[in-house]
Amino acid sequence: MGFEELLKEVGGYGRFQIRNVLLLVLPRLLLPMNFLLPIFVAAVPTHHCALPAQDPLDNFTQESAWLEAYLPRELDGSLSSCYRYLYPHYPNTTREEQEDHIVPCPDGWRYDQSQFYSTIATQWDLVCERKGLNRVISTFFFIGVLVGAVIFGYLSDRFGRRPLLLVAYVSSLVLGLISVISVSYIMFVITRTLTGVALAGFTIIVLPLELEWLDVGHRTMAGILASTFWSVGVMLLALIGYLIRDWRWLLLAVTLPCVPGILSLWWVPESARWLMTQGRVKEAQHYLLQCAALNGRPQARNRLSTEALSLVAEGEKMVRRPSYLDLFRTPRLRHISLCCMVVWFGVNFSYYGLSLDLSGLGLNLYQIQLLFGVVEIPSKMIVYLSVRYAGRRLTEVGALLGTALTVGASLLLPSGLGTWRLVLGVAGKGFSEAAFTTAYLFTSELYPTVLRQTGLGLTALVGRLGGSLAPLATLLEGTWSPLPKVTYGGIALVASATALLLPETRHAELPETIQDVEKKRTLKGPQEEGTPMKVIRD
Repeated sequence: MGFEELLKEVGGYGRFQIRNVLLLVLPRLLLPMNFLLPIFVAAVPTHHCALPAQDPLDNFTQESAWLEAYLPRELDGSLSSCYRYLYPHYPNTTREEQEDHIVPCPDGWRYDQSQFYSTIATQWDLVCERKGLNRVISTFFFIGVLVGAVIFGYLSDRFGRRPLLLVAYVSSLVLGLISVISVSYIMFVITRTLTGVALAGFTIIVLPLELEWLDVGHRTMAGILASTFWSVGVMLLALIGYLIRDWRWLLLAVTLPCVPGILSLWWVPESARWLMTQGRVKEAQHYLLQCAALNGRPQARNRLSTEALSLVAEGEKMVRRPSYLDLFRTPRLRHISLCCMVVWFGVNFSYYGLSLDLSGLGLNLYQIQLLFGVVEIPSKMIVYLSVRYAGRRLTEVGALLGTALTVGASLLLPSGLGTWRLVLGVAGKGFSEAAFTTAYLFTSELYPTVLRQTGLGLTALVGRLGGSLAPLATLLEGTWSPLPKVTYGGIALVASATALLLPETRHAELPETIQDVEKKRTLKGPQEEGTPMKVIRD
């Protein structure tokens, strides 16, 4: 008897699994609120050079006239944000005299506070020549997530999902609070980078901890339902950002929910599937009995004796601890790993590129963020139907292709069609979210239990590399203004083509060993769904 048969005995979907999904809602809310936080805390409000106080003897009766006297105009006719005249510019000043007196802002900047009371850009003057420092905040954060994906992926396979989830919660709380009291830009960058490392634990642990307690028939529904809370987190960020306009208080607001998360771990079960692969039969028995009791399966106690579970554990137990090299030792796993790396890079790059670049859509920041969160809900519902009937692979391919096509179409629109540009921007965000949702489910099903966390750690590592580069793509505007979006669409197109090379996992049991992956054949129809893995072999 394998673990899948054990899961059927205790109930593969019931009150125990529902409680588990609900207990893991909080990390899904915290992730988007932290990942997309730079939209608000690093926002750059309208600004101009700080000007000397107006001399009452000067013949300027309005503030606009005073600004005209000190601020030169850009090529598009707008007043400069980064330069000023050293002396007031009077109407009879010649052009040569004007240019001789133009200097970078010597006394700092004055910021418009109608939308933001304070951001890190206004706190440390990350504008003009220093604007790159503002955009690199997200890059350093995602580099932290990249490193954290490796660390948590490896450690959770060695020491378990539950202990590492506690580490992720506690470290996210502590580092978030230190970020709030940052006294310098360098301190903020370091603490946010380390926070990214901690938050990576949520991305690596939460989904497998849910899937490893679910039977094959309910994996899709639970995965899509749970990922919907990411979209709720996106919308919550828009609401919290609208209500809290100071970056320190906003950061505190998205950090403190880690406290109830730490308390909730008392009821979160360890993965019995992972415990069995480690030969920890007594602990697995405890959670399996708990699952049977909550799911109303008291008769399952007779099948959960220590002797019976020990026999199952012998087949599940790993010969040695996994490493990243194991993902490339065998032909099928090597093929899966290389393709998943390309897909995850494209998914992350396009998703975060479109999520963080909200310019040119015709609405204010809060409206766009809310709209981007709302569109993710129907996107997930479509994914739920698509992965069930079209399969995981075609859903991933279609979502990435849709992202590339909508981004490309928006670049071809004439400048006067703002409404259509907004529609295509929202549609592109919906497609990119669909690709992200499918990637998590698809990848979790491709890797065996003994390497699932390691595989997710590797793909997340490459994905976060894409996420870390996405904010820097906006710097390409200096070369050619549409180039950032061309990059988002082009990489999504490459990822779409690569996803075609992956095997389909619809109607298949979760593989448990490397041998299961290497010998697994493709199922031919829905009637075979639920077939034990030991039968799905050549």
